[in-house]
Amino acid sequence: MSTAPPVSPAPDRIDGRSDTPSSAGDTSSADTRPAGTLVRAPRRVRRILGWVLVIALVLIVAAAGLLLTSASPVQRDALDPERPGPGGTQALAQILRQQGVTIDVVRSRADAAARLDAETTLVMSDPYPLTDAAVTELTDAAHDVVLISPSSRMLRMLQLGTYAFPSGPPLTRADCDVPAFAHVGTIVPGQLFLPDSGVTSCFGDAAEGAAVLISEQDGVRRAIVDGDALFTNEHLAENGNAALGLALLGARPHVIWYVPSYEDSDRSEVDVPKSLADLTPGWVTPVIVLGMITALLAAVWRGRRFGPLVSETLPVTVRASETMLGRARLTAKAADAAHAADALRAGTLSRLAARLGLAARADPAAVADAAADQIRVDRAGCRALLIGPLPAGDADLVPYARRLAELETAVENAVRIERSTP
Repeated sequence: MSTAPPVSPAPDRIDGRSDTPSSAGDTSSADTRPAGTLVRAPRRVRRILGWVLVIALVLIVAAAGLLLTSASPVQRDALDPERPGPGGTQALAQILRQQGVTIDVVRSRADAAARLDAETTLVMSDPYPLTDAAVTELTDAAHDVVLISPSSRMLRMLQLGTYAFPSGPPLTRADCDVPAFAHVGTIVPGQLFLPDSGVTSCFGDAAEGAAVLISEQDGVRRAIVDGDALFTNEHLAENGNAALGLALLGARPHVIWYVPSYEDSDRSEVDVPKSLADLTPGWVTPVIVLGMITALLAAVWRGRRFGPLVSETLPVTVRASETMLGRARLTAKAADAAHAADALRAGTLSRLAARLGLAARADPAAVADAAADQIRVDRAGCRALLIGPLPAGDADLVPYARRLAELETAVENAVRIERSTP
């Protein structure tokens, strides 16, 4: 069986009509879209920007409305037993109920005082909205008080102690004679307290501070603990926090959990801090709502729905030869020999892969090896031609294109001879 001649260097002359323009036309990337398509693009961009502005306006108005109508942060108690968020204490309330403790969540101090008896524990966070007289009246009516959000005022009024330095290392033992704390385990409190005379300190000592202070006199118990670091939903599952909560709050079968708020305050109106909603005139909220409705109606009125896709006839017919020549001129005008050579090489690789029976996206190295085996030449020469460095200038581009064309011709002849051989 006869074979095709090996690939050899070619002279500096190439037929531009048959080789170079056709290869450049196969892979160059000039834009030949109709002018109408380019004109429609700015209109579409303006339409999209209009929708973006409308949506941004609606969001800004909605955010302003929420800001004006929402309550101030100080009016939302983080230790609310009905709050499931990270700062709430709903998980602790559910655990107490599972242990048979009845919990009533009240938000009125009068209601809380009316329900207190000898078998009831009063649980509350710092009653900042109440005056000293109201706090004293409420705590005196309770036989058992557990304060889970301490303040200097409450420490003074309950005669428990004072603030100490923040907590240091974890506390592993109660170190007090309270039997309910024997199996609590390790806790990591956020705040320690220095006890007054006659007050029991647990989880710490009287000299450096303790996490829990308990005062028991004549059957009346007063206890204080930093519930923000121990009893919130975020921290309850850590260490022995849940066991400590059960020991403190579950000592009696009934719990009245009072949640203080400014709505239940006995302070004068001057003393209550105003929220942004309180300082805003009453007509602001209706105007914001009206503005949101107007913006929504304007968006519906001016908006256009996307219809089904339709095929459009191009205003002109562009011949393939014109496209090829136009892209070739653009490449020549750019004076980018490497880009032109890469386009020629890509076209050659695609056609060689098809003639050699390889996949359309076959690896260039595999195509080069298959071509070298087909025409029985050294693989290194084909790899240098098909995956090696690209020409850097126009002087090298012409011989390179000639060699690619000769390689294609040699492979085509070899494949044709092999198919015709019986």
